[in-house]
Amino acid sequence: MNESEQIDRILQHCRTVAVVGLSPKPHRDSWRVARYMQQQGWRIVPVNPNATEVLGERAYTSLTDAAREHAIDLVDVFRHSDQVPAL
Repeated sequence: MNESEQIDRILQHCRTVAVVGLSPKPHRDSWRVARYMQQQGWRIVPVNPNATEVLGERAYTSLTDAAREHAIDLVDVFRHSDQVPAL
């Protein structure tokens, strides 16, 4: 199985995606990607400490907080790489 097939398989089994750094601003890539995923049937769980709601979903201040209330299948990160270890 090649990498593309592995990614397809993972995405086929995912239902809930936490999006760390999801912006409430429609011109941002994080918003556009999350909106597309939402339109394709994935449940989006926004993680943004500066937002209360994004794309009609409650936003969480941290990934830990989001995981307390949701069974998260996949994490999509829209943060600078120097901030990823802090997640």
